Amino acid sequence: MTRISRAPRHRTAAALTLLCALTAATQSPALAAPGPAPTTLDGVRRQLDDLYHQAEVATGKYNAADEKAKAQKKRVDALNAQVKRAEQREARLKDLLGATARAQYRSGGLPAEVQFALSPEPENALDDAALAGQAQRGTQQRLTALKTARKALRTRTAEATTELSALRASRRTMDGNRTKIEERITAALALQSRLRAKERRRLAELERQAQNKAQAAWVGTGILKQVGTRASAAGRKAIAYATRQIGKPYVWGAEGPDSFDCSGLTSQAWLHAGVVIPRTSEEQWARLPHVPVSRMRPGDLIIYFADASHVALYIGHGKIISAPRPGRWVYVSDAGSMQILGAVRPDTR
Repeated sequence: MTRISRAPRHRTAAALTLLCALTAATQSPALAAPGPAPTTLDGVRRQLDDLYHQAEVATGKYNAADEKAKAQKKRVDALNAQVKRAEQREARLKDLLGATARAQYRSGGLPAEVQFALSPEPENALDDAALAGQAQRGTQQRLTALKTARKALRTRTAEATTELSALRASRRTMDGNRTKIEERITAALALQSRLRAKERRRLAELERQAQNKAQAAWVGTGILKQVGTRASAAGRKAIAYATRQIGKPYVWGAEGPDSFDCSGLTSQAWLHAGVVIPRTSEEQWARLPHVPVSRMRPGDLIIYFADASHVALYIGHGKIISAPRPGRWVYVSDAGSMQILGAVRPDTR
């Protein structure tokens, strides 16, 4: 384990203490408690990895809550539109009934048998009277049914609006949790900035070593001899789109065109391939068809970590394109450098 260099020890120690104090200060019951202050560079790396993982989890939950709130808003808007159309139909039927009543008033409202006696064509008069009465009764029945339907629609709209308010409150809570995580990451970045340049380079090297070790272990299983090498037509389009995004920054909740988070990139890549998939990595894992990692092919999505909090697009030869974390950009990296949960296939062709 690599220890932080002793010169200037007071500055490094202060930076480590700052990280511990700031993460404790931003603690929320909904978030995992920060661990003890790290005393080694490898400890710093692990704490940073944990902070970024917590951030990704919080962002995924916010994105999921946001998607639910947006879908519910559409539902409320659709119900309101239905209520409005019902009211318009009701108004037209009322006008029709009113016109019928006024016509009867102008004609004196003579009973059908009198109209029959006075009409030069009695058989037509009887038919007309019967049809008019039937039409009036039918209109009244439709109006009654429409009023009942409108009341039911209003009840559904009120219930949907209440649910929307709850979803928006949940989204605000998730956003608050995400803000607390961002504060922790700010503390982590402050820690990095207080380390000497040599220590920062060593920290980056430790990160690379950990990723290379994980990738070597994954490749060593012989997995690359089993996975597919040919993408579907849609998969090639998704890869082409993701490739064009390389170099764009990671931003919380972003789905292009100028920045992305991990699932924002994968969902947009497949959308541009003509396939709509869920917005978050958790939902992509839950709702898309699973395929064994040994049978995945370029274009499939690799889901990472036990909580499905990260996702990347597999492009073949053991590589992925992903939007990794704050402060980084969309880039190509090793598929086995993180803990793989499984793979999913957006298209079944």
